[in-house]
Amino acid sequence: MYNRYSARPKSAEIGVHAVPANANSARKYGVLIISTLTVFTLMAFMAVSAKARSVPDSFADLVEKLSPAVVNISTTQTVKAPSGSLPQLPKGHPFEDFFKEFGNRDNGQERERKATSLGSGFVIDADGGYVITNNHVIDGADEIKVIFKDGEDLPATLVGTDPKTDLAVLKIDPTARPLIDVDWGDSDKSRVGDWVLAIGNPYGLGGTVTAGIISARGRDIRSGPYDDYIQTDASINKGNSGGPLFNKDGKVIGINTAIFSQSGGSIGIGFAVPSELAVPVIAQLIEFGKTSRGWLGVVIQPVTEEIAEGLDLSDTDGVLVAGVPEDGPAFKSGIKAGDVILKFNGEEVTEPRELSRLVAETKVGSEVSVELWRSGKTMNLDVVLGELEKAETAMAGSSSSEQSGSDKSVDLLGMELSGINDAAREQFSIGADVEGVVVTNVDPDSEAAEKGIRAGDVVAEAQLEPVTTPEQMKERIAEIQETDKKSVLLLLKRGDNSRFIALKLNKES
Repeated sequence: MYNRYSARPKSAEIGVHAVPANANSARKYGVLIISTLTVFTLMAFMAVSAKARSVPDSFADLVEKLSPAVVNISTTQTVKAPSGSLPQLPKGHPFEDFFKEFGNRDNGQERERKATSLGSGFVIDADGGYVITNNHVIDGADEIKVIFKDGEDLPATLVGTDPKTDLAVLKIDPTARPLIDVDWGDSDKSRVGDWVLAIGNPYGLGGTVTAGIISARGRDIRSGPYDDYIQTDASINKGNSGGPLFNKDGKVIGINTAIFSQSGGSIGIGFAVPSELAVPVIAQLIEFGKTSRGWLGVVIQPVTEEIAEGLDLSDTDGVLVAGVPEDGPAFKSGIKAGDVILKFNGEEVTEPRELSRLVAETKVGSEVSVELWRSGKTMNLDVVLGELEKAETAMAGSSSSEQSGSDKSVDLLGMELSGINDAAREQFSIGADVEGVVVTNVDPDSEAAEKGIRAGDVVAEAQLEPVTTPEQMKERIAEIQETDKKSVLLLLKRGDNSRFIALKLNKES
């Protein structure tokens, strides 16, 4: 049987024994002391509990205030599809002639069809009519509509996109209807364990609200060179992309972008672009219609323990320069392959991703100090940063002219594959010794996406044979399709890791 005094505070027991009066008075004052201390103990416990429980009893007031600023994004795209999607019958089959005649009626021409998709977004500037969403939500769209909570829709124009951070800015007519916007919050002040709220359009169910906590910060999911995602367990599903992630003060601290799931549904692992990364990008898109990032002009890789030992470094902090393209800012300033960058503009550097972000966020044309390790000692060099976007355009043009057009991008098995040039090595932090073709984009509805292939992965082999150009990869897939194999085995490299992945072949392609 439960003893009501068994959990009594020790101080109460001392209080009882401290009363030296007769038994009656001891009982009377003892009970008084016990009662008084019990009340104070309960009050203290309630105060601590109230302080720890900073989450409101309900999110209803917050949702009512924020929901009008969250919108659905509807896009329409014209796509071409092969018309003769008929079964491939073996020679001699009784119905071979019938299917051949039926399939040739449209002369093998491609048919056009309208493809629609849904995503989420939010109004960030009511006066200007600016709406934020993900780049992949509107990528390739012929028509974009912004749909409000009350069902009214407005046409939207594309202001600018940034595939590297998967962000896009849309504009609607701010005079067409009263708009309500939301404010940015500081994602850097958010902590693991803080409550967050996601509002969006999962599976076309507009106005869906989910709550959870920040599960982790600084996640790199290999979707781009500047990955720094907020991870949350607030339910995020297909259609939530581009929607806002709010803190408990109703400020946007992230843009919901991706989930980790083998089934395609939420398993409690979602990712959002932090506001700290998004805000300067969005400001550039609104002002210029494009981004303008700093460019150092180096190919970099992590410093391993073996490399640190070989270079007489005390630890693995820093970034190893694996290559220096000619005529780039680093080359002009005297940075060489084999140098280890320790600090950039006074900020310590511990990994390639960190350096990439620091450089990108620095104004083009700025003179910065780079502290590096060379030949057993530190030295400082001043570098005037170039513009990454201009460098990529120049490198792409140079690469295409040198490679006679046979190395252009190709779409295979749900992946866009390109040759590895200096721009690709810098963008995706690909080591100088890595050979193959780089994945620059992945169809989110493809088997490649389901099996975790991401932009920046390098396909080094196809069915145990090396591939070095997109055209070579295309020819290799065609050879395998002529066999009885139902899938192709690919060797993928991601950083220092390698793995084999089998993808099903489309025999009709």
